[in-house]
This record gives sequence, structure tokens and C-alpha cells, in this order.
Amino acid sequence: MAVRATVRSATQTRALPRERFFNRELSRLDFDGRVLAMAEDMARPLGERIRFLAIVSDSLDDFFQVRVAGLHEQLMAPQMLTSPDGMTPEEQLDGIGEKVRNLIERQSATFSADIVPALAGAGFKIVDASELSKADHDLLAVVFHERIFPVLTPLAVDPAHPFPYISNLSLNLAVMVRDPTRHKPRFARVKVPPVLPRFVALPDGERFVPLEQVIALHLPALFPGMEIVSHHYFRVTRDADLDLDDDEAEDLMAAVQAELLRKRRKGRAVRLEVGPEMSPDVLFLLLHELELGSQDVYSVTGMLDLTGLLSIQVPGSNPLTARATMPATQARLRPDGSEQVDFFGVLRSGDLLVHHPYDSFVTSVEAFIEQAARDKDVLGIKISMYRTSGPESPIARALKIAAQAGKQVVALVELKARGDEQANIEWAKALEEAGVHVVYGLVGLKTHAKLMLVVRQEGAGVRRYAHIATGNYNAATAGLFEDIGLFTADPDVTADIAELFNYLTGYSHQSSYRKLLVAPTTLRSGIVELIHQEALSPGGRIVIKVNNLVDSEVIDALYRASQAGARIDLMVRGICCLKPGVPGLSDGIRVRSLVGHYLEHSRIFRFGTETNRHVLIGSSDLMPRNLDRRVEAVVPVADSDLNAEIDQFLELELSDDTLAWELAGDGTWSKVAAGSGVNTQKRMQRKTLGIVGQEGVEAA
Repeated sequence: MAVRATVRSATQTRALPRERFFNRELSRLDFDGRVLAMAEDMARPLGERIRFLAIVSDSLDDFFQVRVAGLHEQLMAPQMLTSPDGMTPEEQLDGIGEKVRNLIERQSATFSADIVPALAGAGFKIVDASELSKADHDLLAVVFHERIFPVLTPLAVDPAHPFPYISNLSLNLAVMVRDPTRHKPRFARVKVPPVLPRFVALPDGERFVPLEQVIALHLPALFPGMEIVSHHYFRVTRDADLDLDDDEAEDLMAAVQAELLRKRRKGRAVRLEVGPEMSPDVLFLLLHELELGSQDVYSVTGMLDLTGLLSIQVPGSNPLTARATMPATQARLRPDGSEQVDFFGVLRSGDLLVHHPYDSFVTSVEAFIEQAARDKDVLGIKISMYRTSGPESPIARALKIAAQAGKQVVALVELKARGDEQANIEWAKALEEAGVHVVYGLVGLKTHAKLMLVVRQEGAGVRRYAHIATGNYNAATAGLFEDIGLFTADPDVTADIAELFNYLTGYSHQSSYRKLLVAPTTLRSGIVELIHQEALSPGGRIVIKVNNLVDSEVIDALYRASQAGARIDLMVRGICCLKPGVPGLSDGIRVRSLVGHYLEHSRIFRFGTETNRHVLIGSSDLMPRNLDRRVEAVVPVADSDLNAEIDQFLELELSDDTLAWELAGDGTWSKVAAGSGVNTQKRMQRKTLGIVGQEGVEAA
């Protein structure tokens, strides 16, 4: 024991170099670069390439609304702030500008040189208004006056009309007009209505004109009697992160709604996107009115806001291909004959693991809550929601049915889930109207844990059943995100979840649990302790799969474990601040990232070897926000067969040479060299669908 303590002391106190972290923000942009590489891959289906191109645009929007907005706030701090890697806010913004401009150039080139011609070949031709014939113009004029003109509102800027508020992420036309009698040019703004389709079809059904160009063609109709001097497209991004003082909010729902409204109206501008042809005078005016500097301007060649590409239905897509990837019902949940599976009977015989999207969300998670809602012996249902699938989803209907049947139903709805605040408010109101007890979480913390608990009368007592997952209770994202969920009737785990719900809904200072690791109390210390144990074990082995690795205490523990001889594999989809393969620091650490058709989203923690293996899954990434400012839950997977199943999946990801990227110690990411052609996602589809042989791999 003394020897172990000595080794631990040595690994914990050994000095670590100051420059041992990558910058969080720049690492996030590196991930966007890996996603963009999927759009650039001409071997991929066209619809998938378009989706990835739009995902990058959406990701950059989110990045500027939250992360860049935060850096702008740091610039105004009274003291100089630096990130853990030692960069000041100014240095980070400079680095961000360089990386984002590179991404925009790649994105624009891919769109114009590859995607547009490929779409034309498939029967969807995006054409420029300048290429249209007089007959086309005449037809578009009819469409404009019937469908578009009625919803347009030109806003002039002059002494009687102040500069209008430019809403967040809106696409706009900056129009310069001149009065023929006074000859003085004036500025006006026309917002492209988001309620209209982004592309306007011509009668042949094959050619489509971007909506903003159709509006530009008909500007004289908006400004009759005026001379149109010029028009330019632009887009503004604003600070959209909620700045909510929970401590002073007596009504959290009202506070969230008020803050959402305030942000929509008053969020500080942080980015201006323009076309390269914008005149210096118009650009100067926009920068002055938006209170931005030249460093906040991003010039985009081609279309602004490529998220609009998601509206395109790629012609010629083969429904048979989509059918090959449909999820299957988990083997133990498949009905025997015509009888419906008894979910509770299945769980009494042992824990159950489901892996989405390969295992069906509908026949597992939704089926579980639907059976619980209708089972006369079920006394209560509790569920923790982060990103929901709407008030009319099967889960919502099941909760309403259960409440109306007199069961005790509690739904914790996180109102502060970024981007889903309004949807979650609507969800909460709909559930309350149906008699569900709705709570909104804890003051100062977001509830990010994905938990469901069912209490059932069985004989003279009650038994609890639970579901704990890495992903949200959302059927749509369950078909796009790779996630794992554990169903269990383990008395210790279900008791922990019951106590965690009491902590979330009542007054409790619960800080210890039987098996769960819970943030913000025990999760970081528990993970660090498991890392230290592997540092002390001969042949120590650690495999961690998360979306983001940022927390400095966890990273330092991994460095020390590597220095002690442990072999460590990290699968980090997005942000990674750890430097792998650095001599004397992280020789034994390898970092890879898998980017594929499905978004790798599960969080898995494996410690030890096959003979002494400890596996956990849960909702938490290894970031300060998850470990300190959120309620997260991570559960050990006790069943040896399920352990082995997760282990096989991790080994498959570690052998992937199709979707995988590797991180070098200098911060560069490189695609893993193709070898055996291992594609994790196709292999998982094969396994779930029971397909064997190489032909099956390609079909999946």
C-alpha cells in the first residue's frame, strides 16, 4: 500500500510543462474543418455532401453567437484574461479570423465548383438571375408580385427613419437609392423573409433562383420612382447566449422568455458577412451602425448562408439506399410471434443496451415509456429532458396518458438548453396542461443528464426500472446521432436515480451515490480517480470516447497516467485541448476523431484490461461546463456481456481507417491512411441488420 501511495504521489506532483494545452476555440474550428472535408469528398453521395456543407455553416453560426461573443465580452473585462493555453482574447480572435476565413474559402469553392454542377447534373440547376431570359424574367415577375412582394418591408434610413435593427442571422439586401430630384443617395434595408423558400423554381421545374436574387431583380417595385444605385447582400450574427441570473429569477420560465426576447432585440453584433462586391461606402455604414471593426467582416464568394441548402431535395435519391440503413429492433425486444414484448420482463432477466441509430429508438425508448404509461401496475414515471422532440411526440403523448390515468408523472424540462429554449417552453406548457408535474431544474445549473425512472407495483412491494443514456429523448436526433442507452432494474442504480431526481425536484444536498457519478459533485473526482488507478496498475489501459476534452484537471491526470506507463486511446469527436505523443509528457496517448454520416455522440469511459475492466457511459463530456455547471450522470455498465459489447465497439473505432482522423502533437489533424477499409458506421449497420460478407458492408 505504501508503494502504491508513493507511485501516486510521484505521478500527481511531477511538474508539467506550461504549454501543454491546445486552444479550445481553435480546436473547435479544426473540427469544422474535418466536417467540411466530408463535403469536399466527391466520392460521397451528393445529398450527404450538401448536408455537411450546411452543417458547417450552422456550426459557425453557433460558434460566433456563443464563443466569439464571449471573447468580445472578455475584451471589455477590467483585467487581462488568458485561456489555459496562454492566449489573450485578442490573440484568440486573430486566430479565429484566420481559420474561419480559410474555412469560408474552402466552403465557397466546394459549393460553386463541385456542388452546383453536381446538382445541375441531378436536375436541380441553381441559376444566377443575370443568366435569365426575358421570358424567365416575366414569369418571375408574376411569382414576385403574387408570393414575395406582400411579405417584404423596405426600411429607409434618413433623418426621419433611424437605422433599423438587423435581426440575428437574417439575410438582407443593403440598397442604395437616389431621388431623381434631389440626387442624394440614401440607404435602405430589405430583409429576405425566412418564411419563404430559399430557392424560387422556374416553370421548367429544373432551374431555381436564390430568393435574394429574385428580390434584387424587383427592387424598383419596392422603391417606385427612385433610382436603384446598387444593392449588396449581407448577414449579421449577434450574441445569442443567454445571460440569465438564476439567483434573482423567481419564475424561471418567465426569465428565460424575457432573456430570449432581449437577446433577439439587443444582442451585440459579432460578425458581418458580405459579398466581395460590396462597396466601401456601404460597408463603412454597416460597420458604423453595427459597432463592428474591419476584423469582424467576413467576405463570402457566392451565396451567403448555406444552411439554406438543407431545403433542397436532391433529385434521383434512391429510397432503397435509405432503407438499407433503417434501424433494427434490438434482438431482446423483438416480439415472439404476435405477442408484444414485456419490457419489464426483459429487464428482470438482465440489463439491456441499445445503440442508436443502429438500434431503433421507436421500439426501445419510446416503447418503454409507452408500455409504462399504459401498465396498470406502474405508479410513477420520472424523466429528465434536455433537447425534446416537441409536445406532440410519442414520449409527450405517453407522459400525458400516464398523468391522465392517475400515475405520478414528473418531467424535468431544461429551459436553458441553448437553441431549444422556446421549444422546451412550449413542451413544458403542454405537459403541465395535461397534468404532468413539470420542473425546470436547479438554480445556476443546466440539467443535461438523460434519465428516465419507472416505479412499478410488483407483488407486495415496488420495483424500479430505469433508462440512462448519452443522447437526448428526441426521435429525430436519435436517427442522426450515434448514442448508447442502458436499461436496467439494478436496485443500486435505480435508487441513485431516484435520489438524483429528488435532488433535482426538491430540497436536497445529495452529494454521494452508490454507483452513479454525478456532476457537479462526484463526476470529475471519480473520473480522475479511475485514471489514477490505471496509472498505478502495471499495463494500465484507458480508452475514452467523448465529444470534447477540455478540462485541465482531467487532461493533467491523463498526462500523468501516460508518464506512469499507461496506454491511452482517446476518441474525441470535436474539441481536444490535450497534446498527444509529446515525448516525456504524453508518449502513450493517441487521439483520434471519427467523422461520418452519423454524428458520433456517445460518451464512453473504459478503464483496465479485459480481465479487470470498468466501463461507464453517460451524458457528460470532459469540459468544465459539464463537470462544474451542469447536472450530468454517468453509470457503470456491470453486465459482462454488455461490457464486452461496448469493448468490441471501441476496438472497432480504434481500428477504423475510413472515417478516422489522428491528432499530432503540433496540433495538426490528418486523415488516417486507408488500409483494411474499416468503416465503423457501416460495420455497425451490418451487425445490427445481420448482414454478412463484403457485399453487405457496401450495401449498408
